[in-house]
Amino acid sequence: MEEAIQIAWDYLERTGEIDDPDTCSQLLLHAVESMLRQGVTSRLVLSNKAISWYQRYKLNRDVDVAAGLSG
Repeated sequence: MEEAIQIAWDYLERTGEIDDPDTCSQLLLHAVESMLRQGVTSRLVLSNKAISWYQRYKLNRDVDVAAGLSG
């Protein structure tokens, strides 16, 4: 589990996508834990899906903020 989170963190950090480290770490942990409970064990699958979850979170958050500014 730790390796999957570290892989995801390293990728997001290298791409400059982490703007709130606490939120990012919580989301990555939640994503990986959820997938482990579903039986996913591949650290690459776990890390890739966790990255996707974080990116979707950021996209949705940014869309909500933009909608609030224009409304």
